[in-house]
Amino acid sequence: MIRSIRRSQSLSAWLLLLPNTTWLLLFFILPLLVVLAYSFMERATYGGVVAVFTLENYSRAFDPLYFNALLRSIYIALVTTLICLLVAYPIAYFIATRAAATHRNALILALMLPFWTNFLIRTYAWLTLLRTNTGLINVSLISLGLIETPLPLFGNDFAIILGLVYSWLPAMVLPIYASLERLDRRLLEAAADLYASGSQVFRRVIWPLSLPGVAAGAVLVFIPSLGAFVTPTLLGGGKSLMIGNIISNQF
Repeated sequence: MIRSIRRSQSLSAWLLLLPNTTWLLLFFILPLLVVLAYSFMERATYGGVVAVFTLENYSRAFDPLYFNALLRSIYIALVTTLICLLVAYPIAYFIATRAAATHRNALILALMLPFWTNFLIRTYAWLTLLRTNTGLINVSLISLGLIETPLPLFGNDFAIILGLVYSWLPAMVLPIYASLERLDRRLLEAAADLYASGSQVFRRVIWPLSLPGVAAGAVLVFIPSLGAFVTPTLLGGGKSLMIGNIISNQF
């Protein structure tokens, strides 16, 4: 009897997973397999591929143009992820542990509200702010007499990283907030009873327990930052080439 109940529960669990598994198989795994197969084929003269096995595509990845762009993309993605973590952790910590429970949803909504605007429009907004000669920041600083020549805010790594941080910051805040919000407050009280200082409580209790959220946020920020091409194209001014730009140009 017990064995049949367990089998029934196991079958129900698999049935619940079936729609999600089917979706991932059709729209994620199969397209990746197609891309993998294409990567071992030759490019046709007028587009498409020729069904001829080759490793040339992988050898071209080590061409200085592509390889340097890949290394540069990894560097920008890592810096973006680190800055997002440094900014997002205090925000998530405040909302999860310091804000009143009745205000947390409102604060999360306030954090997400600007990101309901289209991604391209938000990137163009930064373009308006950062342009060298006509950007709002430089024009305002020159008008106030604080600077004489425009600051190099546009067309460089600084502009790209700033745009990426702004775009993906919520993707870091939300997983960290979810980890901290589930934190057992009794552990903090126990640490305080054992005369642990604030830094010790954070280092030995809060930080280790929030690492799953940190890891999830890092993945959610690093991967889209690595493949970004809209932000480098607009804020990089065509001078900063990332691997996403190369892929876009190749297609």
